Amino acid sequence: MNEDNKLLGQDAPSDMNNNPAGAHPMDGSKPDPNEETQFSLNDDRRVRTLSPGALVLRRFLRNRVAVTGLIILAFMFVFSFIGGAITPYKEDQLFYRNNEQKKQYAAIKENTEYRYTSAEGAKFPSVAQAKFVMAAKKNAPTFEAGGTTYSIVKEGEDFYGIYSEDGSELIAVATFDVVTAAEAGAKIPFGFQFAILKAVTNDAAQEEAAPAEAAPSEEAADTAATVAAAAAEEPAAAEAAAEEPAAAAAEAPAAVPAASGGDKTFEYEGKTYTVTEDGTVLDGDTEIAYASRYVVQPIMSDVHLTKSFKAQLLEAIEAGNFDFVFTDEDGTTAEYTIDYDAANKSYSVMQIVETRVFDTYHEPTKEHPLGTDRNGMDMLTRLMYGGRVSLYIGFIVVFIESVIGVILGGLSGYCGGWVDNLIMRIVDIFYCIPSMPIIIILGAAMDAMRIDPQIRMLYLMLILGFLGWPGIARLVRGQILSLREQEFMTAAEATGIRASRRIFRHLIPNVIPQLIVTMTMSLGSTIITEATLSFLGLGVKFPFASWGNIINDVNDTYVLTNYWFIWIPAGVCLLATVLAFNLVGDGLRDAFDPKMKR
Repeated sequence: MNEDNKLLGQDAPSDMNNNPAGAHPMDGSKPDPNEETQFSLNDDRRVRTLSPGALVLRRFLRNRVAVTGLIILAFMFVFSFIGGAITPYKEDQLFYRNNEQKKQYAAIKENTEYRYTSAEGAKFPSVAQAKFVMAAKKNAPTFEAGGTTYSIVKEGEDFYGIYSEDGSELIAVATFDVVTAAEAGAKIPFGFQFAILKAVTNDAAQEEAAPAEAAPSEEAADTAATVAAAAAEEPAAAEAAAEEPAAAAAEAPAAVPAASGGDKTFEYEGKTYTVTEDGTVLDGDTEIAYASRYVVQPIMSDVHLTKSFKAQLLEAIEAGNFDFVFTDEDGTTAEYTIDYDAANKSYSVMQIVETRVFDTYHEPTKEHPLGTDRNGMDMLTRLMYGGRVSLYIGFIVVFIESVIGVILGGLSGYCGGWVDNLIMRIVDIFYCIPSMPIIIILGAAMDAMRIDPQIRMLYLMLILGFLGWPGIARLVRGQILSLREQEFMTAAEATGIRASRRIFRHLIPNVIPQLIVTMTMSLGSTIITEATLSFLGLGVKFPFASWGNIINDVNDTYVLTNYWFIWIPAGVCLLATVLAFNLVGDGLRDAFDPKMKR
């Protein structure tokens, strides 16, 4: 044993437990510090050597900044993929809320100017209307307009009949009141309107109401004079002359007192109608029409305003109440508000209705921790799915860039000569291409062609990958140019290994460390590019979410300043992910660097 120790260079003998001199004995006593420590070849405490991969991992884990970036990336992957899988909502699920809204229901205006209604087949142009106003102010019996002479007959209060010059034909009527049919869409004949307006505007109990074809009062006076002259000359002729106006009066509608206090009755085409004090025209107990100085019209053509609604509305306006509640015949109660437009001297009736609307820009709640966006979708769910899309696009684009760049860069660096020149000139051409304007133009073209959002996302990845490979190709070429002249490549060539195998089995693996660093840093820039395009509306389209098109909601200053939960979370996720990729890339670069201090 002493000889073996001498062969091992050990002068001191071992103890009974085969402990070499200077080693810790079994009894726990400390060795003499003056003695030299010796190790045997079979000692368990030999220095262990690490594999290259383990050495790189050890260097990476020592870099706390890089480890922080790796933790952030792990969280983003869990948040985007696992979080999106367990969330109870879908990416495009809409949420609603019941909201009280004011909808314009009707418009009301009081007539302060004459309204003109022409007889069937007659025309009363705007020039004649202006001349009539001037003649009415002067109480002139006639006026001329456009070469035609018209005569004016005052049929009632603020109610005029406009006749032909000889008074034989009623051309139009001018009044402040408006006659509307009780039945929606029904039309009232001109003669019936004339009779209604005459009954409404006349307070005299027995005043005759002329029909559409009735002669003016001057003609009646002439007839009376004729009857008187005939009576003086020949009694029989007088009786005949008196029968004609009596027969005409029997045919004309007449307003007579009704049984109730302020109501009136009149006849038209052999039927008797009643006009109530509020201007309602009744055929027995059936409402036929309404006459009023107020014009009340519904906003929607399919809405019919009942008499009771109009009456309550006018009462509210006259009383100065701009809020009222109306219950219709079906028992449905609704609230209304009245807005006055001083410029047009009109009123707008707004109906307060409970409407089911999108739950847009809802504040964060227990159900929606980050609130809802402008489409009424859950922001947290959109953020998770947006992370998926952004990470998908980043990795696929970098993969496309790497495949094209490694193939062309490997061929260029290994082959050299005209192949190298050709590929490098192609790389130079791609470097000169303005990528962003081209992407914007292609995005606008896809908008015009209305490409499906899913197909559009695929096109976007292909375009970004095809335009981004030159940098990787140049990196691979430079590394291979230095590696192909080394001894291991000379040996591989001497053994007869074919060129493709030498490139992809011997050269490319030695480029992978630098390639991983470049790819990691390219991921961040690719995600930024996608976010920029989506923010501009040229990237990922609705209903798909990405962090870029989520931030696109803040192109409105009001949203930017009032709804922080819309854009801050997406901005933080985008910033953290890109920063984490850059930190991991820096850490890998330092870990792969053999000259790094350990």
